[in-house]
Amino acid sequence: MPIFKLLINGESRSVDVEPDMPLLWVLRDELQLTGTKFGCGVASCGACTVLLNDKATRACVTPVQIAAGQSITTIEGLSATGDHPIQQAWEEVNVPQCGYCQAGQMMTLAGLLKANKRPSKAEIRLAMDGVLCRCGTYHRIQQAVEKAIENYNK
Repeated sequence: MPIFKLLINGESRSVDVEPDMPLLWVLRDELQLTGTKFGCGVASCGACTVLLNDKATRACVTPVQIAAGQSITTIEGLSATGDHPIQQAWEEVNVPQCGYCQAGQMMTLAGLLKANKRPSKAEIRLAMDGVLCRCGTYHRIQQAVEKAIENYNK
């Protein structure tokens, strides 16, 4: 098997895996970064969202060979201390119920804010609609998104 060099959360890592192995399984099984969740396996639910070169990307359908050499940020890399404005907003609003989709929700918002620090409501809705919440905490997610954007721009 080939060895792939990955830049994950600012740290260089090497993995010896098949080229078509999904990035999700490399993160979870090979590197023990379990914050990124498996939801559907077909890029429909968003639970597996990570940032690939600062763009929200579904790790369940991204082969490791595509991610090699690019900057990858997982929920663990958003902030080691939990003080990122998105993480703080999620905590302040007490968003999670089961919490399963929350890493995907936060990473999706992080990708949006990397591209646009002041997104419109339509841009927010378009980005966030791609991440499903099984518990239906969308009202709290929306509150946290608004708070995170406010804090992000301070």
